[in-house]
Amino acid sequence: MTAIPANGPRLRHATLSQLESLGQSIANIAPTLTPALNVAVVVNLAGAGSWLAYLIATIGMMFVAANIGALARRHPQSGSYFIYVGRAFGPFAGAMSGWSMIAAYLFTAVAVTLSFTIFLGNVLSALGLGALTPPAWLLMVVFIAIVWFAGYRDIQLSSRLALILEGISIGVIVVITVVVVMRHGGVVDHRQLDIARLPMGGVMSSLAFAVFGFVGFESAATLSKETRDPHVAVPRAIMISAAGVGVFFTVMTYLMVLGMGGDTAALAASGAPFADLTAKVGLRWVAGIVYASALISSFACALACVNAASRLLFSMGRYQFFHRALGAVHASHQTPHIAVTLCCGFTLVAGLAVLPIGALEAFGLTGTFATLGFLVVYLLVCLAAPIDLRRSGGLGPHQGALAAVGALLVGFVIFGAVWPVPPWPYNLLIYLFALYMALGGAWFGYLKFRRPPVLVSIAHDLEM
Repeated sequence: MTAIPANGPRLRHATLSQLESLGQSIANIAPTLTPALNVAVVVNLAGAGSWLAYLIATIGMMFVAANIGALARRHPQSGSYFIYVGRAFGPFAGAMSGWSMIAAYLFTAVAVTLSFTIFLGNVLSALGLGALTPPAWLLMVVFIAIVWFAGYRDIQLSSRLALILEGISIGVIVVITVVVVMRHGGVVDHRQLDIARLPMGGVMSSLAFAVFGFVGFESAATLSKETRDPHVAVPRAIMISAAGVGVFFTVMTYLMVLGMGGDTAALAASGAPFADLTAKVGLRWVAGIVYASALISSFACALACVNAASRLLFSMGRYQFFHRALGAVHASHQTPHIAVTLCCGFTLVAGLAVLPIGALEAFGLTGTFATLGFLVVYLLVCLAAPIDLRRSGGLGPHQGALAAVGALLVGFVIFGAVWPVPPWPYNLLIYLFALYMALGGAWFGYLKFRRPPVLVSIAHDLEM
């Protein structure tokens, strides 16, 4: 596969610092969303074992992060997963990885856009202004317009803004949680710590959505071309973000169930779980602060998703898997402006399409669908890493073990996502995702038949 020449404007080169690279991954994870909303979905399935689901997910993601870091160190390109897998297994696997990851990022953007409408309603309700909440469709239009503007203009501005906003929102969540625990009077919950009595079937079923809390930790790799010293900065950002948020999720979930007095049913049914937690200890007034922070986090996450997806589309456009216009770079802003616009347009249309089923239900469904896309690529990356390292002469027992364990753990999570069979309508998602991947495979077959020169080689990355 031959990339088209980059004779015109190019992406900004070596612009992002280590901290800004970390900001891309942290913002794409959007840690605040887990205690603010995501935890309700996990608790609905795993009950008192929710903290264990996040712990298992953390261990799995750490092994995946190690494998991604190994590839990011060797191939610092904006095509990232499309390039990583394609160079190990060929153009078809590379195309399917890019196809899967694009869906993952875009449906994550859809999910957090839906969450924005929920959080704004929660903020206004906490202020006694719930009746003034604008229509959800209007909120989504305004939200995506702002995301588009930030992504279109400047990647450094986007990354800095995302990091600052996410840092503020996490700080607020942590401070309030400490106050809640102090009011509760202790941190030992025997029900949650009795491993033998935890609902392990529910823990298994919840793993896919627990992993959804992490997705995005790998997105620093999509900005490698725009990062200073990407061989060091990108792997470090990926590892730090996976480990840090894993600890945050596990502890926060445990403390939220503790703070609710073990009432997992109430937590699972809540559209505002953190507000219910604070109300439980007589701090209802802080709910507005919490969800204002979640508003910030949802914007940072949507922006990071658009940045990541647009870089994948940019790279695949340069290789002509998609229309070459997607490989265009804005002359002055040096961003893949057409790819950014397409990503924002899809996010808005898809979000409006699923809105009628209810923002909370649509959030859970689109988030789980996105997770399937991430899991496929995580598995392929773990399989590709030892092959790539062996070709470079850098494969040792340590790297081989990391790859094997990472693949097994991701496979375990994938199995947990489909068995026991999730309740309706979540049981339909695996079929919808399989259909989506089949469409990508059909597109690849069309290119192979009608435009075979496009698929000649993926050996050289010529994008700038």
